[in-house]
Amino acid sequence: MTGSGTTGSRWPRTFPEGRALQEALRRRVRIQPFRGRIRRIAGCDVSFERAYGKLFAAVVVFRWPGLEPVEMATAVGEADFPYVPGYLSFREGPVLEKAYEKLERRPNLVIFDGQGIAHPRRFGLASHLGVVWRVPSVGCAKTRLVGTARDPGIRKGDWTPLRDGREVIGSVLRTRDRVKPVFVSPGHRIDHRGARRVVLEATTRYRLPEPIRAAHREVNVLRRAWIARFRPDLWRG
Repeated sequence: MTGSGTTGSRWPRTFPEGRALQEALRRRVRIQPFRGRIRRIAGCDVSFERAYGKLFAAVVVFRWPGLEPVEMATAVGEADFPYVPGYLSFREGPVLEKAYEKLERRPNLVIFDGQGIAHPRRFGLASHLGVVWRVPSVGCAKTRLVGTARDPGIRKGDWTPLRDGREVIGSVLRTRDRVKPVFVSPGHRIDHRGARRVVLEATTRYRLPEPIRAAHREVNVLRRAWIARFRPDLWRG
């Protein structure tokens, strides 16, 4: 299956095809210091409506460093790929791509609610879409997919390395004092230090970076509006 628009990405329907594509595309991942200047940063999120098998995606773009929203795009898609840890990009990627392609002002960096290289094959959602969209990307997940780490200190900015064996694959980062940490990993064209810095600077009063929080709000608004319009029998108010 071939994606539409400018990206030309493929979205497999089976696990063997998905794994083979991950193994092929992960060779393009570049973990390196961020180059250039961030002018716009985006956050991505997806919500799933189980009752009708629909996925709702939002990409919200902010001006950087002021975190002023400048553009938002949404999309609705089918949940064609099952939810299985390690294969999230094949479930959420197609609908996120539909939203991303609607943007008139593309971001210089994207934060995903998911993993970058902190992934069994070092190719999570942030790495996959960073490579496909050719944009620097960061994964900021609420839970760990793979690896081990000590708990960081209790203050904002404290962190410990997330390791898989001897390899450092991410950071366990405290974004608020005495609040559960997040799991940050570079996706593409950024390094560990840069990923932590971006996440911290994009976080305001809450645990998650503001671009992700904004995208989360938008997908929930979209989902509720879709249900009210097309499936009022599912509407819960």
